Amino acid sequence: MDNLSPQDMICFALYSTAQAMQHAYKPLLTPLGLTYPQYIVLMSLWAEDDVTVGQLGRQIMLETNTLTPLLKRLEAKGFLTRRRSADDERVVRIRLTEAGREMQTAANTAAQCFFAQTELGQDQAKLLRDQILSLRKNLRETPEKPA
Repeated sequence: MDNLSPQDMICFALYSTAQAMQHAYKPLLTPLGLTYPQYIVLMSLWAEDDVTVGQLGRQIMLETNTLTPLLKRLEAKGFLTRRRSADDERVVRIRLTEAGREMQTAANTAAQCFFAQTELGQDQAKLLRDQILSLRKNLRETPEKPA
């Protein structure tokens, strides 16, 4: 394969687009007192509340050592609680508070504003998402080859 510049590579297109997306979300989330990673955590909890840290980490693809500080900050803001399981104290359960549930309405407005910025129709957005998810699946399932 010829030497490619970053602009020719899929990986750079995805990387730089992810950065652009976070940049676009920043002015929408800052008034809510949220960072983009905190927003992702809350979105996951709005879909399924009362989960373990491990379940949440698998769902949003974050390791516990990255997720725990995010959860502590969201707990300090009053959006969720972290409680050790009565059955197994190694397990920490995450639940939204009323304030965390109420944040969903404001965050939905941010998501709608972001979607409008993409200038994609719903069908285009769904197709793009599905293509990206397929790419991710293929990359995760491909065995590593020795260097």
